[in-house]
Amino acid sequence: MYPFIHIGRFSIGTFGILLWLAAVCACLVLHRNFRRWKINADAIGIVALCTVAGVIGSKLWHVLQEPHELMAHPLATIFDRAGFAWFGGLVVGILALMWQGRSYGIGRLAMLDLATSCAAVGYGVGRIGCLVSGDGDYGKPTTLPWGMGFPNGLVPTPAGVRVHPTPIYELIAALFIAWLLWRRGAPERPKPIGQLTGEYLILTGIARFLVEFIRINPPIYWGLTNAQMASIGSVVAGAALVLWARRRDVFLHIGSEVETAPAVTP
Repeated sequence: MYPFIHIGRFSIGTFGILLWLAAVCACLVLHRNFRRWKINADAIGIVALCTVAGVIGSKLWHVLQEPHELMAHPLATIFDRAGFAWFGGLVVGILALMWQGRSYGIGRLAMLDLATSCAAVGYGVGRIGCLVSGDGDYGKPTTLPWGMGFPNGLVPTPAGVRVHPTPIYELIAALFIAWLLWRRGAPERPKPIGQLTGEYLILTGIARFLVEFIRINPPIYWGLTNAQMASIGSVVAGAALVLWARRRDVFLHIGSEVETAPAVTP
């Protein structure tokens, strides 16, 4: 593993490089989605703001999960290059997207729907940054032939110990989710506004819940990790949003919300 790339006296974190690549990939997907929906919006600016907001949110969530470390070493904990929580990035990233959806006149929920596939791609590519830096997001020890060791990672594994490369599992799941939501979000087969966002919350929640069983995060509540509890909340919120969206029956049409439920004539 290569947590840093050293160029003379300077060092560049590989996680940061992959985070940039994740933002680029997400931007390309969002731009393509804007084009097929004929929406005039700045995908680069939207993704850039959401990336910054997501990083800040994931770091803050991680820090708040470890209050004893924050109290003992506040600056070291806040500026540590390792330690980012998926759920915090998700929440703050969603808020940033909703704010921009309103600013562009697209609509808060409509913007979330348009960004589901790009969010999944960005998350998956970003997980490879966790892999190459060895920041502790790997799994439990395994004897499987694709098990990996992280002796030189930011959070090293013991010498000779091979563990589940869970970031690779999450990349595969994220790309599948992105592909599925891209197909379901086609303009030819529009879904009620909010449904794709609900499906994203359900699918990503299930994926994260399952991978936690082989990750090294300690159980906290009823044998479940903190991330699994957040995943359950994500699935519940997603299911509620899907039901609400179907009952509301409002669709996206070239950047505007249009009521398409059949009119009731007296």
